[in-house]
Amino acid sequence: QLQLVESGGGLVQPGGSLRLSCAASGFTLDYYAIGWFRQAPGKEREGVSCISSSGGSTNYADSVKGRFTISRDNAKNTVYLQMNSLKPEDTAVYYCAANISPKCRVAGYNYWGQGTQVTVSS
Repeated sequence: QLQLVESGGGLVQPGGSLRLSCAASGFTLDYYAIGWFRQAPGKEREGVSCISSSGGSTNYADSVKGRFTISRDNAKNTVYLQMNSLKPEDTAVYYCAANISPKCRVAGYNYWGQGTQVTVSS
């Protein structure tokens, strides 16, 4: 069974940090670009970041540039999202997804995790 599982979410104060993990089972992530997305209550899902299959190419939403860093460890079949300087507006359910392409694209995310809640509040 192909599965992505996110972990690492939680409650953090503004200015704090969290590291999200996206672990794959049932398939290897080596050939897939991986994206992180988030959805806040009452808002549409938005793309946060993406990393190519090799890790050589990354991109970020303007709202998280300079604060979030995406990385991957293909040996561990895991992708990470390091989130620093968190703001209340970062509060959302965060999802990872695997793209059918090795390159980051807008569409083509076929495999999704169940999400992990991130809450930034004092």
